[in-house]
Amino acid sequence: MVLIVRNYQEVEEEETNFEGVKIRWLIVPKMGAKNFAMRYFSMAPNSTIPEHSHDWEHEIFVLRGRGIITGEGKEHEVKDGDVVYIPPTEVHGYRALNEGLEFLCLIPAKKEAIPEDKWS
Repeated sequence: MVLIVRNYQEVEEEETNFEGVKIRWLIVPKMGAKNFAMRYFSMAPNSTIPEHSHDWEHEIFVLRGRGIITGEGKEHEVKDGDVVYIPPTEVHGYRALNEGLEFLCLIPAKKEAIPEDKWS
C-alpha cells in the first residue's frame, strides 16, 4: 500500500440517480482501503435523496449548508459541523435546504455498497 494525499477537487465529480446530487468517491478499495470508503456528497438547494435503507451503517460529517436527514421516522435538521450516525437497516433520506448541503459519508468496504469500478 501507498500513502495517498490529494485534494478532493482532484477527484472526478459524478452524477447520481438523483437530480441536483453529485458524489466524489474520495477513498475507495482500489486505492488499498480495505475497511471503509469515503464519499463527498454535494446537494443543490432543495434536492433530495429519497428514503431508503441498506445493510450497512453510514457515518456522516456535514461540511457546509443545511439540510434535513430523516431517520427513526423523524426529521433531523443538520448544519455545518454536525455528525450523524445511521445504523444498518435504518430507513433514511436527505433533503438540502435553500443553501444546499455538502457532507462526507463513510461506509464499509462491501461489494454491495460500492460500485465495481471502485474496486480495481
